[in-house]
Amino acid sequence: MNSFRKEFTTLSITLIAVGIALNLALGTVVLRLGLPLYLDSIGTVLVGALVGPWAGAATGFLSNLVWTLTGLYPQAFAWAGVAAIIGALAGAFGRSGWLNSIGKAALAGLITGVVSAVLSAPIATYVFGGVVGAGTDALVAAFRAAGLDALMSNVAQGTFSDPLDKLVTFVVVWSLLLALPAREKARFGNLPATSKERAPRGATRRPAGKTTQKTTKKTARRR
Repeated sequence: MNSFRKEFTTLSITLIAVGIALNLALGTVVLRLGLPLYLDSIGTVLVGALVGPWAGAATGFLSNLVWTLTGLYPQAFAWAGVAAIIGALAGAFGRSGWLNSIGKAALAGLITGVVSAVLSAPIATYVFGGVVGAGTDALVAAFRAAGLDALMSNVAQGTFSDPLDKLVTFVVVWSLLLALPAREKARFGNLPATSKERAPRGATRRPAGKTTQKTTKKTARRR
């Protein structure tokens, strides 16, 4: 419970609002262009990585809710639970240090994409009949034409689109975190410090007394 409360400060709530706006802006542009990707969870992953799993989950869930309520993509709320899981995973990966390197960030994206694909396919199939009004519908149609049924067509589409989409998303977030000053990242408290950000081990200050004594001796010699 304490962990939950720590993730919802005034600062983090402001970041959640920014993350939601980023999700809706990028997701709507991609939707209008009809691309076979989503890019609607960059804000979710960014908040999860910086703040933690609870805040990431809230960002994903609320993004889909707002997307539906604004009428920009009415179907979005059906995947609100999946969006919340994406945010929670981002928080867990961030806390584990996976977003401190591009290789692990890309792998985290692929893993998240597979989870997203498995959870999303049944929703697309049984709630919307496989047609969700996005650019990915063309892929579903292609798999249906190849002889797959509705569920397997959506699974195949998700297996292609989701890992690629989340890989791009996590790498973009990694680059944003790389550009963010260490002091700003530390304010949120979820990301572990990198080796470059830690103080060197064994670095100790020279005792003031010894320095004074040496300085006094040198001054005496000069006299």
